[in-house]
Amino acid sequence: MAEGELERIAGYVDHIIFRNETNGYTVFVLVEKKTGKETTVTGMCRDLDIGENVELQGEFVQNPTYGRQFHLSSYHVVQPSDVEGMERYLASGAIKGVGAALAAKIIRHFGEDTFRVIEEEPELLAQIKGISTRKAMEIAVQMEEKRELRDAMVFLGKFQISQAMAVRIYEAYGPRLYNIIRENPYRLAQDIQGIGFQTADRIAAEMGMSNDSEFRIRCGFEYALSQSIAEGHSYLPVETAVSNAAQLLGVEPEEVQRELDALLIERRVIIRDGRAYTSLMYNAECDCARMLFERNLKLKDLSAGARKAFEERIAQVAGKNGMTADPLQIEAVQKCVENGIFLLTGGPGTGKTTTINLVIRYFMEEGMDLLLAAPTGRAAKRMTEATGFEATTIHRLLEVGGDLEDGHQGKFQKGADNPLEADVIIIDEMSMVDLLLFRALLSAIVPGTRIILVGDASQLPSVGAGQVFRDLLGSECFAMIRLNRIFRQAEGSDIVKNAHLIDQGRDIPLDTNSRDFLFLERNDEKLIRQIMVWMVRDKLPEYCHAGLLDIQVLTPMRKGALGCVELNTYLQEVLNPPAKDKAEILYQDTVFREGDKVMQVRNNYRQEWTVTGLYGVKIDSGLGVFNGDMGRIRKIEADASGMEVEFDDGRVSRYGGAELADLELAYAITIHKSQGSEYPAVVIPILDPPMPLQYRNLLYTGVTRAKSCVVLLGSAERIRRMIGTEGERRRYSSLQERIREAEGLG
Repeated sequence: MAEGELERIAGYVDHIIFRNETNGYTVFVLVEKKTGKETTVTGMCRDLDIGENVELQGEFVQNPTYGRQFHLSSYHVVQPSDVEGMERYLASGAIKGVGAALAAKIIRHFGEDTFRVIEEEPELLAQIKGISTRKAMEIAVQMEEKRELRDAMVFLGKFQISQAMAVRIYEAYGPRLYNIIRENPYRLAQDIQGIGFQTADRIAAEMGMSNDSEFRIRCGFEYALSQSIAEGHSYLPVETAVSNAAQLLGVEPEEVQRELDALLIERRVIIRDGRAYTSLMYNAECDCARMLFERNLKLKDLSAGARKAFEERIAQVAGKNGMTADPLQIEAVQKCVENGIFLLTGGPGTGKTTTINLVIRYFMEEGMDLLLAAPTGRAAKRMTEATGFEATTIHRLLEVGGDLEDGHQGKFQKGADNPLEADVIIIDEMSMVDLLLFRALLSAIVPGTRIILVGDASQLPSVGAGQVFRDLLGSECFAMIRLNRIFRQAEGSDIVKNAHLIDQGRDIPLDTNSRDFLFLERNDEKLIRQIMVWMVRDKLPEYCHAGLLDIQVLTPMRKGALGCVELNTYLQEVLNPPAKDKAEILYQDTVFREGDKVMQVRNNYRQEWTVTGLYGVKIDSGLGVFNGDMGRIRKIEADASGMEVEFDDGRVSRYGGAELADLELAYAITIHKSQGSEYPAVVIPILDPPMPLQYRNLLYTGVTRAKSCVVLLGSAERIRRMIGTEGERRRYSSLQERIREAEGLG
């Protein structure tokens, strides 16, 4: 091969190790056509899928950690022949005793006649070295027993569907799958978990289905709605949904509009008051509203005379526990006692924690059983430290299982048939709780149990769909207290003062005169990064009496020189540099090193974890690590095949292979990802965030993550612009209306 000339290899995609959904960078294993050997391939191929036959151009490179790899520069998808489909089936492990090497021998010997020979003249297989007459007969028997599944796998393989997915399709449809795929391949996206619109659309195109097919338009409309759920919406205005679907499908909006009636008849889409919902989200809102109504009971009614005695009792409880309660906090405890559902909200320094502690101590003295929970491990840990009472994550409270439900969340062991056993349930950081998780929580609580929901309504809404806490407050259907007085112990904090000014849209002093709220005007990205290191490494740990890795950099964005992706690489080299005694794993473009701070970036309901006590004795174990969970890499295995991460709540989980894609370095994280967390100090660079990220409650959320010190670096003009811009992009949610309807107020 001439110097500089690209090499060519061909085969099929056996499995995908990693894919960056943002830029399409993918690592996959190719089974080469000529040799049958497995080759690791890296490169940009966003649309390549498992099972596809491909021809690649590129070059072999030697990776220092992972060895020889093929780096592709271009690729071409080719349709598999019947012979290739036969070989792939025989090599899949479906026939016991036949692996890839033997399958290749059989195919080379008999070619297109392979399956006929096995079925009609199996004794001929004995001509191949390694196959005895007895083994030939065993292969024939298995082929006969699995004839229908075999035919299905070969048929589906022509559409680049993996063998594992082909088995799932066959189990769902049986022999009907041929007619289903010929008549309406979009049913795959509706019925089979793991097959989305894009896969079904590709199959339909290969089947010759037209772009304006009624099935394609209906499925595309559902897909457009599901995309909006990922953006946080519970619904879309019908006009917006139709426009989005038309753009996605490349058809006119009128063609989409014509197919809506069929979707409504099938109840796959709900349209109400000019809004289009998936049935999942509409039912979730209705279910939440109904369950809230059933649990919003008047459990006690304190008369005027009883209130005086009650207030004295609260004062006693407070004094006994070294607390002082003001009238609004006493009223909050009273409303918790009287009502099935109570909402508590307020900004920093307004006494939410003291109020929660009063509530806990009062109900404990009444002999009641309490459960405390928060959306993330870090928030649960904070709740435990603040109350002295054990708190857990909502997922652990509900006992998450490993299987997916609704394609969005794990199945929970706790629910209507196996409810939580408690008299009082307190949930903190409610602004982070999304609609589907809230529905699961309510379904596990029986009417008569007191539900106390606590949060800061001015913070960012949940990452998942909905804006539950804001809708609960806005409905005005529940007993609630909004704490607004800043207590004396917080009055000296400029963090608290400035947070409230930001929340009110008022300017804050930007100088260096404060003990705990500093601003340094810098307009050069390189200089900002240098000062950031000086603050995080040299200044703040001693100033805040905190560990170096406890100081958190928060940024509005992911991309750019001051986005979390580039900052993490930069900060890692400074805060946890390479060393002989620190093992590393190189996973794609990220180096993971022992001691690194990391974050889980997607929900994994099947990830195993353990908690150990003294002498390494296991005291707890379970499934599920969730988006936003933070921890540190405590050990990397000697052969770099995996590593252990210890999360903030003490859980330890092993990561290896594709699981590493669930982790990111977390020296710098986005403000969105910091919700529910508190750090001794935060450093926030704000120089030139994109316009969609220049809004008030993003800055408010970042500032309120700090316990002892906030450092803002960058542009005073940009900070003032953020303070003056109210709200983020509108989030479509109608839970508030559903609640009022259930309460008879709609």
